[in-house]
Amino acid sequence: MSRPWLHRHVQNLTTFAARTYYRIRVAGVEIPSTGPVLLVANHPNSLLDPALVAIAASRPVRWLARSGLFEQRDIGWLIRGSGAIPVYRASDDPELTSRNREMFAAAHAALQGGDAVGVFPEGVSHSGPSLQPLKTGAARIALGAAAGSALEIPIYPVGLTFRGGKERFRSEALLLVGSPIRWGDLAATGEDAPGAVRELTRRIEEGLNRVTVNLESWDDFPIVEGAEAIHHAEYGRGRSRNPVRWLARMRRTATTLDRARRADRERHDRLAGDIVEYIRLLDSLGLRPRDLHQVPKAAVAARWTIKNVAFFGLAAPLALVGTLVFLAPYQLLARMEKRFDLPPDKLATYKVLGGTIAFGGWVLILAALLREFAGWRPALAALALLPLLGLLTLAIRDRWEDAAADLRRFLLLRGRRDLRHGLLERQSELAARIRRLQQELAPPDAHRPSNPPARP
Repeated sequence: MSRPWLHRHVQNLTTFAARTYYRIRVAGVEIPSTGPVLLVANHPNSLLDPALVAIAASRPVRWLARSGLFEQRDIGWLIRGSGAIPVYRASDDPELTSRNREMFAAAHAALQGGDAVGVFPEGVSHSGPSLQPLKTGAARIALGAAAGSALEIPIYPVGLTFRGGKERFRSEALLLVGSPIRWGDLAATGEDAPGAVRELTRRIEEGLNRVTVNLESWDDFPIVEGAEAIHHAEYGRGRSRNPVRWLARMRRTATTLDRARRADRERHDRLAGDIVEYIRLLDSLGLRPRDLHQVPKAAVAARWTIKNVAFFGLAAPLALVGTLVFLAPYQLLARMEKRFDLPPDKLATYKVLGGTIAFGGWVLILAALLREFAGWRPALAALALLPLLGLLTLAIRDRWEDAAADLRRFLLLRGRRDLRHGLLERQSELAARIRRLQQELAPPDAHRPSNPPARP
């Protein structure tokens, strides 16, 4: 039986965990806050992906999840509490696939009742560099729900892209919501029309391709990202760096480099090697391609110094206390991570689960000790204040890392003008080579506007 109040509380818990683990940016079109919606997303990160898509949707989402998850001791309670709908896969138990009639009926009823339903059309979480072939379940759900009512059910593609490594704590997660997929001409056909199912699946795949970066190999990611950063630093100065346009440039760059590899492998490899070498040099200096054009003035640096010195003068003692208080569970998690050999698509999920247990258990232990030696009031205060201390420590640490990086860049760029000019010359030469490739090899429709607008 569906329990909307429970689904909402479980989502609040999982989205809080996802926001704690990642630095999240949401971009693209806005998903309606009410009414039936079908969300389709790529699936690179196991059980964290539903929480990330729910953040993009800003509303509870009922997900299709493989039936075996409902019975697992460690996460079954979470799956059941989220209002997920079980899917019976032949690879899990061929004898239970007939129960998928119940799955389709539940998904249709949820949509017809005005819920948001989420589907990962790839059918499996994975760490591949591109979308896997899509299953037809999402298309059948949409067609079946539409045929059984007069509802118009918008289908929104949501792309999940991670910068800095999806396994790494506090890396950046970009959640890009694409424009609704057009399928009104198919809505009346029903889920039993194979042609309509295939066509809608194709359109869903096109929608997901527009909100994700798809590569031949993960080895290509630093090349593509480096090429985009170099080219944009030289030819895109003054233009918006919003994530929607960043992803569009990444897709265009990936297409160009893939065509270059097929047309002239030797030329591609020379350029790729030069890009990687240059980006590694910048990384070693703590710089990004765009930094070379942004040497701050002394007055700006003075204001930055006053602001940060004042902030960290007050915040540093608090962060030190928080670091010492939570050092034990942090060290425990670091050691446990080394002992378990988890696949990349599940590592972040289990780090979040492990962190919740370790830090939550540590707070309970400290509260119990205070209850024993100081009484109930200090114990209750610890239960309320220690989680807040942890979050403040995390926020201060993030700001400290950003401020330290800004300071390193300022000192280097102001003090080593010869180094900066040499890097600019090298960067300009690389950007020109990338631009020539784009002009020679970009597909004919590369300049057509096909991306969703940025959120205000």
